[in-house]
Amino acid sequence: MSNREIEVLAKRRTHYALTNTLPMPTAEVDALIRDAMRLTPSAFNSQSSRAVILFGAESVKLWNIVRETLRKIVPAEAFASTNQKMDAFAAGAGTVLFFEDMDTVESLKKNFPLYADNFPIFSEQSGGMAQLAVWTALSEAGIGASLQHYNPLPDAEIAATWGVPAAWKLRAQMPFGVASAEPAAKTFIDDADRFKTFG
Repeated sequence: MSNREIEVLAKRRTHYALTNTLPMPTAEVDALIRDAMRLTPSAFNSQSSRAVILFGAESVKLWNIVRETLRKIVPAEAFASTNQKMDAFAAGAGTVLFFEDMDTVESLKKNFPLYADNFPIFSEQSGGMAQLAVWTALSEAGIGASLQHYNPLPDAEIAATWGVPAAWKLRAQMPFGVASAEPAAKTFIDDADRFKTFG
């Protein structure tokens, strides 16, 4: 069975080896990221996901912030591998910082008290969908990426550096650029351990 959506999802992979090149102008990549997030579904159409999109030197600045934050807590004898990771992420063409707007979540909790306990969960689900949507759109455009989670360690400095509103909660970082190496083969657990179908 051929299905275009499945083909596109299969193409999305984790790329750690990135270059600082892009197959299109940065303005088009920026528009692609915005469109992917704009079209992502969210509970009650809350649109709680937010992004800061960094290109070039701004992206390098981000990974230097993360590097220096980690230097304070990673033992010196173990820092070499951390440093190499930061170099690899900084080598890309840009980074998307994914946030969830907690003011939106709090407003939903107040306006729909019956579902109040679920809105933080809905927010995380919507944020995850936004990350997948962006990742898949980048992949389809010939741009490699990976998803990182160094929050909350560098959050305060990131917020101060790029004027991020206090209500935005950092959830993930996605370095991107043209991939310089193919990822390893993807493996899957057995369907019998993952799915049940009835009817």
